[in-house]
Amino acid sequence: MSDDTGERHIPGLLRSRRDAVLDRWVELATEGIHGRITEREMRTELTELYGLVERALGAGDGDAAGELRAALAEISRNRARQGFSPSETAICVFTLKRAVHEQVEASGGGGAYAGFTEFSSYIDDLGLTTFETYVATREQVITDQAAQLLELSTPVVKMWDGVLGVPLVGTLDSARTQVVMETMLQMLADTGSRFAVIDITGVAAVDTQVAQHLLKTARAARLMGAECVISGIRPQIAHTIAALGIEFGDIVTKASLADALAHALRGLDLRIVARTDA
Repeated sequence: MSDDTGERHIPGLLRSRRDAVLDRWVELATEGIHGRITEREMRTELTELYGLVERALGAGDGDAAGELRAALAEISRNRARQGFSPSETAICVFTLKRAVHEQVEASGGGGAYAGFTEFSSYIDDLGLTTFETYVATREQVITDQAAQLLELSTPVVKMWDGVLGVPLVGTLDSARTQVVMETMLQMLADTGSRFAVIDITGVAAVDTQVAQHLLKTARAARLMGAECVISGIRPQIAHTIAALGIEFGDIVTKASLADALAHALRGLDLRIVARTDA
């Protein structure tokens, strides 16, 4: 007959069989992440968590429970930033159930079984918290990356003294228009430029919405005392604009970036002439 004294409840089992449970937990968790981190790193991580689990369950230690959730949240955030999958992140929590269950079976004590259901529910709750933190962090990472790509895809460059260029490639939507406008207006203020050339050669298609975005940006530049020139009006785009009945009003449009730059230079009373050697 097995003696389960001190193991009638899970906290007692966690204390009395600490090495066996921890070793098995480390083994299972390390297998689950397929070599993404070393066993030594995993052991260091899980040893800290094990101690917090013991404290949180042993005496209902509220501080330990808070520390445990904070530690799990930090692990989840790190895993999300490092590109781990949700399963690889949550497995470091859920494998503790298996490690404990194996020891419960080995003990053969009904008392330990009686407490395992409650322990399993507690670990499930921790696992869900871990997953939620992971998802929130991944969403933030994706949002940050999208914002960075948006900034990279809307450069504002100085083409000449007094002339800025805004080459656009891809799709122009409301979010991107806002970035273009803010960046361009800031550059106009910083450089005191009088002209801003928005080149849409790389824009796949121009519809009513895109045209409205361009008009909005041009008007914003005008409020800064600058003239906005739209270049890159290819034949296909010109046909589409005409068919849609889109009116750019008094905003200057040019077929090519070179034509737009030439227009801006004329507005600055500048002229480029060919060099003649003496």
